[in-house]
Amino acid sequence: MKAITAIGIGGAFVALLLAVVMEGGNPAGLLNIPAFIIVVGGTFCATAASSSFEQVARIPALYKVAFSGASLDSHGASKQMVALAEKARREGLLALERDVKEIEDEYTRKGIQLVVDGTDSELVRSILQSEIDGMMQRHQQNAHMFATGGGFAPTLGILGTVLSLVHVLENLSNPGELGHSIAGAFLATLYGVGSANLIFLPVSNKLKELSTEEALYRTMLLEAVLSIQAGDNPRMLAEKLETFIPPDARGEEAEAAKGAKAKAAPKAAPEPAEEEEAA
Repeated sequence: MKAITAIGIGGAFVALLLAVVMEGGNPAGLLNIPAFIIVVGGTFCATAASSSFEQVARIPALYKVAFSGASLDSHGASKQMVALAEKARREGLLALERDVKEIEDEYTRKGIQLVVDGTDSELVRSILQSEIDGMMQRHQQNAHMFATGGGFAPTLGILGTVLSLVHVLENLSNPGELGHSIAGAFLATLYGVGSANLIFLPVSNKLKELSTEEALYRTMLLEAVLSIQAGDNPRMLAEKLETFIPPDARGEEAEAAKGAKAKAAPKAAPEPAEEEEAA
């Protein structure tokens, strides 16, 4: 599911609030604006100080990516590359020049264009592999930014608790308020530990997972481009690309193709015996 990260984080917060209610507490009592400002504001500023302005500006987009998930159609890309391989075998590599502009994926389009231009295969591999390496580096920086926030948040939560306890100790003359004040002081620690383990670290791990999936997807396309350039048999290319697809997904694809083929096949004529029985 694309939204599994959002569902998981939302479910964790619901479980936390449910536990508070079952303990006889009031969820509204978990609201503490000063503690929230210290943890959220402090974590954001500390993380921004550890990153670049460009990375910080991408935070909303990165949350969207983590919560919505990436949609990589490995089966569709595999079919497209096999079709290009078949055309290249029939008409030659130069015939693919007309198809370059119709390829939506920029990485695939770049690889096919290099092949059409007659670039040496080793240079093609080097260029496309550099694209993957650069992508992985950028993704690693994005994930590291959220991991950094996950490291700062608990510490700032403790800092907020200490500041609140200092304020409590300054007002020992009012014993009736001590319990409420101490409870409020520890909310900063709750905010810090909770945000780190329920938001920052899960988002960081999700971005790493998505990056790994995209790297595998692009590696598949890299091998396809090189196979097209080498003039490999399209059937063998299809077998090679299938190794990049999870086994369970291969089974689903095979069943779908089998079902589509059965629907497309004309209905066989009844045997004479069957016709007599029908009469």
